[in-house]
Amino acid sequence: MRERGFRQQASGFRLPASGFRRQASGDRHPDSRLLLLRLSYLAVLSSLLSLLSCSSQPDPNTLVMIIESSPTNLDPRIGIDAQSERIDDLIFDDLLSRGDDLNVAPGLAERWEIPDPVTYVFHLHQGVKFHDGAALTSRDVKWTFDSLLQGKIRSTKSAVYKYVDHIDAPDDATVTFHLKEPDATLLWNLSDGAIGIVPYGSGDEMTQHPIGSGPFKFLSAETDREVVLERNPDYWGGAPKLSRVRFAVVPDETTEALELRKGSGDIAINSLTPDTVVTLEQDSNLAVERGGGTRLAYLGFNLRDPILKDARVRQAIAYALDRKPMIEYLWRGLAQPARSVLPAQSWAYNGDVPAYEHDSEKARQILDAAGYPAVNGVRFHIAMKTSTDANTRLMVALMQQQMRDVGIALDIRSFEFATFFSDVQHGAFQLYGLRWIGGNEDPDIFEYAFHSSKFPPNGANRNYYSNPKVDALIDHARQEVDPRLRKPMYAEVQAILAQDLPYINLWYLDNVLVHTRRVRNLRLNAAGNYDFLRTAELDSSAN
Repeated sequence: MRERGFRQQASGFRLPASGFRRQASGDRHPDSRLLLLRLSYLAVLSSLLSLLSCSSQPDPNTLVMIIESSPTNLDPRIGIDAQSERIDDLIFDDLLSRGDDLNVAPGLAERWEIPDPVTYVFHLHQGVKFHDGAALTSRDVKWTFDSLLQGKIRSTKSAVYKYVDHIDAPDDATVTFHLKEPDATLLWNLSDGAIGIVPYGSGDEMTQHPIGSGPFKFLSAETDREVVLERNPDYWGGAPKLSRVRFAVVPDETTEALELRKGSGDIAINSLTPDTVVTLEQDSNLAVERGGGTRLAYLGFNLRDPILKDARVRQAIAYALDRKPMIEYLWRGLAQPARSVLPAQSWAYNGDVPAYEHDSEKARQILDAAGYPAVNGVRFHIAMKTSTDANTRLMVALMQQQMRDVGIALDIRSFEFATFFSDVQHGAFQLYGLRWIGGNEDPDIFEYAFHSSKFPPNGANRNYYSNPKVDALIDHARQEVDPRLRKPMYAEVQAILAQDLPYINLWYLDNVLVHTRRVRNLRLNAAGNYDFLRTAELDSSAN
């Protein structure tokens, strides 16, 4: 489950402090002012990139993908950061995959049965081989999970499989998981990016020399510089078209944009600000692909706070916030309003819940009814904690103004991310902003973030939300293996959360992929992973 601070990647320019104070203190037309500043910034950015960029001849056999940071560990049993999981998913195969509806689908296991709620039987594809030529069998699958369950490999992923009692491999093509108690999340935790299958006997050496059965083979890696993969011509799912992929680590966004314009970088996904994307779209040698994403930005309340424990206050804040200008001007339209923690693509998504469309008058009425009359224009003060990233300033300025319009004084407290996140984990906040990245793609998020047993340090219920009915629905759904029966339970959970409002779900960020025109046949998916490299091709005529 990955979360990230509310660092506004959307906003490329950094507003001077004096400008920020003017806007925060009551500019009556922040949207038009924001647009003028942004247009000016775009002109400067475009000129800068034009002056600094010059084309270079790319390697006709290597696609260069720009990433922001190195993977921390390419052993799929250990690495939990985004780069590790996404690159691992190209080197290794998971037992299951995930479909467009974010539900599980066949992977290494071509089919499976659940004869009873605590027994899962998987039937493997025949003829699958590891990159060293060894056959992949049930023994390898059993070892992969036993090495975690038995502590041979130390990893935080072990906790995910806490309900697994033991695993049998009765023949080379069959694997049986026996559970201690029903756990409907098991299938999700065996699918894409969760944990790839390693060869029998694999130990710590997998970190430096990963050997999988996926579409690409590991070739080399250098921390903070690159990871290089090459095509697996014998891949059982069909060999990829690319001969080689080089993941180049470029942490600086301006440098990243220049690499794309020069042609020394071919692809970047979800790492460029919308302002930079708008500028790069004007380059005839580049193209931009967009698609709906699952990354969720949200505001979280401390439900133990004397003011915010009242659901009416939380609802009033939701009505006070106008997401439209934030999406239009800060995100350049590259985000979609959110009604649930689950993304709209999810099989369990329920969009038939209150949307809290912007309505200042309704917010004022609710606050009056809740016993918070305005005194000299102010009903109460609340503090929002954020990280120190300068790109949050514009968004926070709009939020301050929108809340002030209904009589709420929003005070901003900015900290370095480690301090900020520690405060959130320890409940030292009234209001905060974070993003869910990947962790919200499965309904298991409801237990992890909203069940009353998951207050820190046991989970991510940092809001201290407690509702016995929600707990009961989550518990029941976790033990029900039939998705058709689980779905209405999760629909009810989402309806209750939309009423109780421990979160304000703001928006889902689109997946945005910028690439040179020599790259073609790219297929984005909602999760924003690197599966498009399985189908991508290099057009030699475009070099």
